[in-house]
Amino acid sequence: MTQRVDLATVMDRLAIDEVVSGYAVAVDDGDWAAYRALFTPDGRADYSSAGGVEGSARQVADWLAETMRMFPVRQHLIVNRLIRVEDLGGSPGDTAEVRADFVNPMRLTGTGTGPDDAGGAGEAGGAPNFVAAGRYTFALARTREGWRLSRVTVHEKWRHLSS
Repeated sequence: MTQRVDLATVMDRLAIDEVVSGYAVAVDDGDWAAYRALFTPDGRADYSSAGGVEGSARQVADWLAETMRMFPVRQHLIVNRLIRVEDLGGSPGDTAEVRADFVNPMRLTGTGTGPDDAGGAGEAGGAPNFVAAGRYTFALARTREGWRLSRVTVHEKWRHLSS
């Protein structure tokens, strides 16, 4: 590989990582417009392994907007990212796949830890009420706007609910 190809590959990997981080931030912040903007026009997401829906980015964003209302505090951590950019004989292609693990601790409404809960924001509240964990598979495509998600699949491995 030439230095130019190496640099292009590094730049692609950084841009892809930014999309994955943007995904987590959009879900945690409830920014559903930003969530939809991360996807290609025909992008899809599949949350069925976690008891959710599978559909277009718009359909899934609408479902998440409703479902996440019961969790006003969420911290979505995406770790152990394995990024594979399509290799076109030594040059980076226009598709990529990311496998990454996630841990998602959340608080249920009324636990006294969020701005909308009794007790106000920032008060100590103990352990999360709900934790889910597993692995994501992200498929990405290079577009005129940059890297975008063409598919997100959640593979939930475990969850814990406490009172």
